[in-house]
Amino acid sequence: MLNCRITLAALLLALVAGCATPSAPVSVADTLARDPQLSTLNGLVQQAGLADMLRGSGPFTVFAPTNEAFKAVSAKTMDELKDPVRLKAVLSYHVLPARMTASEIRTGNVKTANGAEIALARAGDFVTVEDAMAQGPEVIASNGVVYAIDRVLLPPRR
Repeated sequence: MLNCRITLAALLLALVAGCATPSAPVSVADTLARDPQLSTLNGLVQQAGLADMLRGSGPFTVFAPTNEAFKAVSAKTMDELKDPVRLKAVLSYHVLPARMTASEIRTGNVKTANGAEIALARAGDFVTVEDAMAQGPEVIASNGVVYAIDRVLLPPRR
């Protein structure tokens, strides 16, 4: 009877421990791929060949336009994104080569991965980048942070 109780206790402990184990964060690229509201961005990241970079060690902060944000972009602009150089310029404008959680964001300009600067601001729980607003809290990835945003950011033309 004692062996049966010990076995049952060990089994319950293993079951509870298995349920309590949190899943480890995945890379920024895999975070984009897992979120259905970021499927358009994920497809463009794949098309531009940036997924491997975003799986790298980072750190990265990605301001990720939602599918709804892409729907608001003009057909002309979307057509321009067929040019691989323009696509990479636009996508890298959404990436900071640093990890910035919401608590670390200060109002001011920061340099993006494409070399241009963007304006960031935080007021309480609200994070903005240029004229886009974060749609909820940041998602922590193994190599950075992802914010879903409500607009597609277009870098200045060079």
